[in-house]
Amino acid sequence: MTARRKALITGITGQDGSYLAEFLLEKGYEVVGVVRRTSTINFERIRHIQDRITLAQGDLLDQVSLINLLEQYRPDEVYNLAAQSFVPTSFEQPVLTGEVTALGVTRMLDAIRIVNPKIKFYQASSSEMFGRVQQVPQNEKTPFYPRSPYGVAKVYGHWITVNYRESYSLFAVSGILFNHGSPRRGLEFVERKVSHGAARIKLGLADELRLGNLDARRDWGYAADYVRAMWLMLQQGEPDDYVVGSGETHSVRELCEVAFGYLGLDWEKHVVVDPRFYRPAEVDLLVSDPSKARRVLGWEPTVSFEELVKMMVDADLEALRKADNHTPRLAW
Repeated sequence: MTARRKALITGITGQDGSYLAEFLLEKGYEVVGVVRRTSTINFERIRHIQDRITLAQGDLLDQVSLINLLEQYRPDEVYNLAAQSFVPTSFEQPVLTGEVTALGVTRMLDAIRIVNPKIKFYQASSSEMFGRVQQVPQNEKTPFYPRSPYGVAKVYGHWITVNYRESYSLFAVSGILFNHGSPRRGLEFVERKVSHGAARIKLGLADELRLGNLDARRDWGYAADYVRAMWLMLQQGEPDDYVVGSGETHSVRELCEVAFGYLGLDWEKHVVVDPRFYRPAEVDLLVSDPSKARRVLGWEPTVSFEELVKMMVDADLEALRKADNHTPRLAW
């Protein structure tokens, strides 16, 4: 009997981690999720599969814990999705962002080198590494010019992955993923902030939505599509890096137009530009050239920008209505 393949996922409680865990379970994997010891761990995104996965404590700040995890669970594949991933917070906490998002990658790679160099490793790189873009669209050869501590940390994580691949012959790859959302996206991220805000206004729970730079342009896709690309990278004969995106770019203004328009609302009557939400150094335009991923991996996105936005709005409407129905009513 062939043993089930085993995958270890850092960041399993996040958006991407939850979708990746679902995907790997469907593929027949045994899934181990790494969680940090905190007083408030949020399992909401994985609650529906929690009885089918193993959760283990570990921390990218503590290499000994990573070595112990690899020795105990002996994974075939490691997906490093954990990071301090919110760009505005990286300006407020740049050192912590560097420790987790940059050096955390080194700790995991070195743990793999020590315990079992045959483990395949996926690093979650980011389109934020391109920052002030040097060419349009951006592909695997585009020079990096990060514009935030988060972007800088991701560049380090990307290049240390390449370095360990070339220095120690590890099967280590980086997926340079462009923006990808879903109903599981955190409320602090702009696409979810817009879908949730529009739903609240439609239901009469709010009257305005405050946003920053409406002219910023991003390449948005559906997170469940993107985790499939992660897996495909580790199934190739040779390790390599891939840009993953839709190949389209849309402004935050367009995002508002689609979300509010879907609900029959005029976004201009409700969206307020608030300078507090501008970044110290702005990233104006990101758009991918995913032709290598399509050619080599056979990967294609299945959900369009408009479909994604409407999916997120529908989910937020349903969640808000459900929450309202469960709100206790006072009897007079």
